[in-house]
Amino acid sequence: MNAPPTRPEILGTLGHLHELLRELVRALPETDVNRPFHATLGCVGWQLADAVYRETYWLREVVSGDAELTARVRHLFDGAVGDRAAECASLPPPGHLLAWASEIQDEHLRRLATPGALADHPLLADDRLVWFLVQEAARTYERMIALLRLRAIEDTPRGEGITPTLAACRPRNDQVEVVQGHYRIGSRHEPFAYDNELPPQAVELASFRIARHPVDNAEYLAFIEAGGYREPALWDTDGRAWLAEQVVPPEAPLGWRRDARGSWYEIGLNGPCALVPDQPVCGVNRHEARAYAAWAASLGGAQSGAVLQHEYQWEVAARGGMLEGTGRVREWCSNPFHAYPDFRPFPDRRTSEPGFTHGHGVLRGASLHTLGCLRRASYRFGIGPDTRELCSGLRLVYPPD
Repeated sequence: MNAPPTRPEILGTLGHLHELLRELVRALPETDVNRPFHATLGCVGWQLADAVYRETYWLREVVSGDAELTARVRHLFDGAVGDRAAECASLPPPGHLLAWASEIQDEHLRRLATPGALADHPLLADDRLVWFLVQEAARTYERMIALLRLRAIEDTPRGEGITPTLAACRPRNDQVEVVQGHYRIGSRHEPFAYDNELPPQAVELASFRIARHPVDNAEYLAFIEAGGYREPALWDTDGRAWLAEQVVPPEAPLGWRRDARGSWYEIGLNGPCALVPDQPVCGVNRHEARAYAAWAASLGGAQSGAVLQHEYQWEVAARGGMLEGTGRVREWCSNPFHAYPDFRPFPDRRTSEPGFTHGHGVLRGASLHTLGCLRRASYRFGIGPDTRELCSGLRLVYPPD
C-alpha cells in the first residue's frame, strides 16, 4: 500500500523553508559558508547539509528503506558532536553544496506530492513526519541566523559607539496575577506538535504574579551597573562554575560592547546598533537569568520574592493573553527540561530524550527570528543552560499579593 500525497499547504511551507536555508548560504561570501563560528553549531554550510541529511534519513532510509545517500555522509552528521571545525572543512565548496541540497530537497518535495511515490509508513500518518521535518528546518533556520550574528560579532572591530546611549532603569512593576487552580498544559494533540509537548497535562499551580514584559535592556543594564557579574552571592553553584570557566570574564550579554565613553551598544546581524531601552534583553544564558532574578529580589519592595519563571507558569499566562513580548525573545525558565507523564517519543528517541537526561534547561516563547510554525503556547525547547546565542532572555514571577 502506498502513502497518499502530502497536503499542498504543508508542502508549500516545506519548500519555502528549503529556499530560505539555501538563500542564507547564497548570501554569504564563499569564504564564510564553511567557516565555523561555534564549537557546536559549526558553520552555516554544515547546518544546511545537516538539514538535508536528516530529511534524507527519514524520507529515504526509514520510510523507503534506501540508505545509499545517508550512508555516504553519516559520519559527518549522525552522533555526538565531534570536531565540528573538521566536519565543516570536509564539506564541498558552496556551489557544489547548494546544488546537492537543491537536487535532494526538490526530489523530496516531488515524492511527497506524488501519489504512490512513498510507501505507506506509520510515521506518515496525519502528515506528522512531514510536520516534524518542517519544524526541524525552521529550527535550522534559527541556528543559521545565530551563526550569522556570531559572524558579525567576530568580524566587527571595536567602534566608537552608537547613539543614542542606553541608560539603566530599575525593574518595572507591571505584574499580573494568576490565581491558584488546575490548568491544562501541552499540545491538544495537534499533528505538528513535538513529542515533548505531548500528551496534554492537567497541572495545579499556586497563585503567582508574572511580569507582563520580559526583562528589557535598560533593566538589565541596571543589574550590570550594580556589579551583578562580580557579585558571587547572586549566582548559584552552576552559575559560579560557568563564570569560572570563561577565559574572558563576562560582563554583559552576548554581543554587547562598550565604546570609548563607556556607553553600551550591541552587534546585530548587520553590525553595530543601538540598544533600545524597552526591548527585551537578548543573549543571556540560564545562569545569567537566575543571577538577574536574585539581584531583582534583593531590591525588595515590589521586586521581593522575584524568581525565574517556571515553564508551566509561562504557558498558563500566555494562553490567558496576559503576557506581552512573547514573540520578541525566547525566555529561560527555572525548571529542567523533562518529559511529561506518558511521554511517547516521535519519530524516535533522539528527538527529545537526550535533553531530558543531559541537564538541559527550557526556553519558551519565540524570538524575532522564529518562524510561524514554531510560534505556539505549547512549544518548548530544551537546550544547555550555558547557551547564549539563540536570542534568549528572561521573565520574572513573584509571590501573590
